[in-house]
Amino acid sequence: MSNKDVLAYLEKVVEQSPEDWRRLTTHRLDIYHEEKAKIEFLEEFERLFEAHKAETNAFAELPTAYDYIRLGHPLSSILEWALAKFQNIANEQVIAFASQTMPLLAILRKNYQDEKNTLLLYRDQLPAAFDEEIVKSIYGFQFETQKLAEDDSIPHFKGSTVLIEDQEKVSVFEPISGLDFHLLTYPKMGSVLTIHHTDVDSYVSAIQHVRRRETIAMTPEDCYIALQQLTGQLEVKAADSQSAENRAQVIENIQSITGTDIKPLIASSGLSTQYAIMMGLVDDALERHPNHDIKIIVPPNCYGGTNDQARRLAAVHPKVEILDLPVDGNNDMVQSTEQVLEQVAQLDAIPYIIAEIPTNPRVEVPDLKALRAALSKERKTVKGEDAIPAVFILDQTFCPNVQFLAENNILSKVRSIAYVSGSKFPSGGKCTAGYCTANHEAADLMPKIERHLKICENQATDLQIALLAEQMPSMLERIQKAYENTRDFVSFIRKSLPEAKINFVSDEVVEAGFTPSVFSLDLPTKGKNEAEREAYKRELNLKLIKMMIEQIPQESKYCVSYGQLKGCYWTIPATSTQGTTKEGDKDYIVRVSVSPDFDLQQHQAVFKQFVEEL
Repeated sequence: MSNKDVLAYLEKVVEQSPEDWRRLTTHRLDIYHEEKAKIEFLEEFERLFEAHKAETNAFAELPTAYDYIRLGHPLSSILEWALAKFQNIANEQVIAFASQTMPLLAILRKNYQDEKNTLLLYRDQLPAAFDEEIVKSIYGFQFETQKLAEDDSIPHFKGSTVLIEDQEKVSVFEPISGLDFHLLTYPKMGSVLTIHHTDVDSYVSAIQHVRRRETIAMTPEDCYIALQQLTGQLEVKAADSQSAENRAQVIENIQSITGTDIKPLIASSGLSTQYAIMMGLVDDALERHPNHDIKIIVPPNCYGGTNDQARRLAAVHPKVEILDLPVDGNNDMVQSTEQVLEQVAQLDAIPYIIAEIPTNPRVEVPDLKALRAALSKERKTVKGEDAIPAVFILDQTFCPNVQFLAENNILSKVRSIAYVSGSKFPSGGKCTAGYCTANHEAADLMPKIERHLKICENQATDLQIALLAEQMPSMLERIQKAYENTRDFVSFIRKSLPEAKINFVSDEVVEAGFTPSVFSLDLPTKGKNEAEREAYKRELNLKLIKMMIEQIPQESKYCVSYGQLKGCYWTIPATSTQGTTKEGDKDYIVRVSVSPDFDLQQHQAVFKQFVEEL
């Protein structure tokens, strides 16, 4: 079909798209087939297009585009599909980002690993946030730049050629011969990267992984605006007149909730936040301790995004190495911290520790006084010199209400940074944003972190800030209610199936202020040997989740999310949050996340039925 046909259909998409496509962080999780993730949505959408069918009900029945909006969503998929149609290329070759610079960093990262040269061509200027000196000196990526006049042809170059062009709005464009990559940037919306490289599959995979782990897709609202621009219904994105006021309110809310007076940084996602933290710390280490190696210490079974991102950083930075920090099950976080910091001191290296409290997925809280002592202990190198003290990077997404960093609190005197995925309780699942703050001991690190947040163009959007401003005032109340629902559900499960092992906070931990609304469930099993028992348990996991989703579809979802406004979310960490974790460190158990608006009686009834069928 012609471009005219595509544009005509897109007009109907804009008019008839379900409200969920623009307002939810996940769409139709009840129609999610992992083996077809990332392709099934567009396959079904293409069928509607060919049948000239464009009703809201038909669009609403399409399966999940991606399992999480940070990676992509219905509207980003449709935008990429349309721009690929105009160029007569595969959908996968077009990737939309909320950032203008991360596509360039993705290409440079891939070429660094492949030992390929890169030429960045531009008509007007490189993206304002792209700091050439820092990208070369801190990220370690090498490249050349060249400005092109309007009528200049693409020069021959031994390596990858990237053309960067500023655009006022999204419009139909033709492919340019001689290019490997074409990056179009749009004010306040992000960018669209088209991949023409002969090794398309390899680059698509590598660049998509950067979008998955270090940034986000162009947001639903901005993709909707892009589709309006494509079809001539809108010229430019309107400015948010409340932006400054909303931002001030969110900063005030974060400071109040965390008990800190350091200005927090607000990013486009939790992993965007974490990436800025890690690159800021690397920047600081290279400046303060240029002759020392950097050791990033990470629990091997922690959230897959955290684990994977840290290892990806180490893979491209010669001074960075990953050390494991066993924290769950039979391992004690304090003992592991003590041991690994002694090891790093002996190496005379720089220790950065990332940990989740409570741990994920086993919801364990360490002895915090002992942890503080381990982190604060002065250590010596083999030469008898003072070892470089650790920086503790705390992911407190499961308990964003605990004031770890507040003056005179448990970590106030330990050099610490805390961050939260704002897509959870802070926004109630309405956006992907994230934020971080520091105590006074680590306040000097925040400008470096902010520098890299800006270089990556990973700051939260105006809409994300507005959603945080709307949702954060009720956050503490929602956390308490969700905890109460979780506690009641856990109590019922313990009575109904006492043989199951439940990982949830003890009364003692609750009294210390930890009220998470997530627990993990290790179901009882049977079999003649370990292999049979493990296989039986895994089947049982899936049976329980399937029963919950099929019998309570209006509430129970198969999802890794947490802190949503309504319902209950089920997942198996080994196949979701721990997707990139080493097999031996994975947890084949059921993780359950409960919201403040939750039908306890229905879930108890289905669980009772599940027990009766054992």
